[in-house]
Amino acid sequence: MQLQPFVVILFLVAASVAAPAQSTPIRPGIRQADQAEAQTEKNLPPPDNAHTRIDLVKVSHEADELARLAQSIPPDVATIQRGILPKDVLEKLKQIEKLSKHLRSELEH
Repeated sequence: MQLQPFVVILFLVAASVAAPAQSTPIRPGIRQADQAEAQTEKNLPPPDNAHTRIDLVKVSHEADELARLAQSIPPDVATIQRGILPKDVLEKLKQIEKLSKHLRSELEH
């Protein structure tokens, strides 16, 4: 009579292994929604990580150029106060603006 619990346990284990796995039925529309989501993900372009990395050498050169140009403006303004407009002062100011905007956009990303 001591074998009876062992036989019952053995029967339960064998029955659980032999029984086919029952799956939950998929509701209508779920499979189509999953397929549509997968298709949408395929159509999305990969994230653009090119702007997340800052070219430190380029940024440093641009910052140095910006500083050099900015330091050249006070003497130009002094020349303007004497009534002479240096021919390149407007071009320098445009370049300062361009470099400043570019540096700002690089550092914001």
